[in-house]
Amino acid sequence: MEAENQQAAHHLKDDLRRIVIFSDLSDADLQWLAGHADELRFAPGEIAVREGAPADAMFIYLEGETEGRVEQGTDDGMVYVARAGDVTGMLPYSRLKQIPITIRAITPTRIARIPATSFSDMLQQIPVLSGRLVGVLADRVRDVTRQSQQRERLAALGKLSAGLAHELNNPAAAARRAAATLSETLQRLYLACDGLQGIQLSAQCLDHVCRFESQVISRSAPALDPLAQSEREEELSGWLAKAGISEPWKLAPELVESGITAEELRTLHSQCPDVNPDDLLNRIVSKIQLARLAKEIENATGRISELVQAIKEYSFMDQAPLQDVDVRRGLESTLTILNHKLKGGITVFRDYAPDLPRVPSYGSELNQVWTNLIDNAADAMNGKGELRIRVAQQDTSLLVEIRDNGPGIPPDLQPHIFEPFFTTKDVGKGSGLGLDTVYRIIRKHHGTISVSSRPGDTCFRVRLPLQRVAEPVQV
Repeated sequence: MEAENQQAAHHLKDDLRRIVIFSDLSDADLQWLAGHADELRFAPGEIAVREGAPADAMFIYLEGETEGRVEQGTDDGMVYVARAGDVTGMLPYSRLKQIPITIRAITPTRIARIPATSFSDMLQQIPVLSGRLVGVLADRVRDVTRQSQQRERLAALGKLSAGLAHELNNPAAAARRAAATLSETLQRLYLACDGLQGIQLSAQCLDHVCRFESQVISRSAPALDPLAQSEREEELSGWLAKAGISEPWKLAPELVESGITAEELRTLHSQCPDVNPDDLLNRIVSKIQLARLAKEIENATGRISELVQAIKEYSFMDQAPLQDVDVRRGLESTLTILNHKLKGGITVFRDYAPDLPRVPSYGSELNQVWTNLIDNAADAMNGKGELRIRVAQQDTSLLVEIRDNGPGIPPDLQPHIFEPFFTTKDVGKGSGLGLDTVYRIIRKHHGTISVSSRPGDTCFRVRLPLQRVAEPVQV
């Protein structure tokens, strides 16, 4: 048995020598590692470590590949892959307490496990490993941070995409409905005109009808409350019925909505006494509806164009990355993009100083700053409140203030809000990277960001230099 253990340790020593950070260690050092390691084997699909297990050992991957992911809660999108040659798990100087993921073997896998209780002796026996394992730990932190930041960006993009889809869907649906009704209305107009073709209209009648149609289409009808609307429709339906109009209840609402009164119809009828009133009113109502439908289509497609333009300005599509940026336009395009989140009960107040200078910056990145700050303010107010945006020049800087009247940030939390992964949101609702991203972008632009907060008044202040700096700060 002892001979078998020695042989196994010898083979493990050779396996460890193929790991990069152990490759130049002496035979004695490798022998020490092999003697303090347990060799574990896992078949494909087998769980190597379950989520929530104590972090009490370093894992050295000798062969195979595993996949790790969060299987409990809502954060199940991130996948960690470890392969032969990787050193992971609990490392010296790490503050990891529990394994945050469930690790499953993808291929037949062999892992050397060195318990944390041996770390002190290991570093004393092989001092060179101290710096190397700290480097592995630093690389792991960078990788996790990078993946988390990427997921934060994707999550933000997903929210913006969902909001834009909602904003685009409304005018698109309105245009589609108007276009469908347009065809039906044209058909009704054709039938009305066909009915009038057999009648020789007098010049006076035709002139009066055309002027009446033009006036009704061009004027703005007064808005009526439901009771007044109903009374007008009832009065008009009575007159239409007496005039011999078939189905007067169908025409009355459209006529009242256009501001047409019974007196106007009596005058029109007196000018064209020999005309079939059904055909005449159907012509008038159809033309009114056509004008309204054309306006609806114009407004809907205009809104779509506005959103598309906002997207182009927000992303600085087809523009140089670094340029002199109009911050007001960036804020306005951001507000347009986030309109779905603001229109439910948040009132936006703008205070833009006149003749503001442009800021040399990466415009799309600045828009990420405004997006995060405005989105956080909307969340803090729970969708209802006042959002105040102020832009002014202060000496050689441009000041942007984004203020909300939400519950505020507790004083003990304010010093930490720009730290990576720090969040005051509920589990699953925030990764804590939004304000860290804001801080990094502002720092890259050689600017500053600060916050003051008390219940009912939270203000983020961003200051950006107006002079172009040769190189951005590397973050």
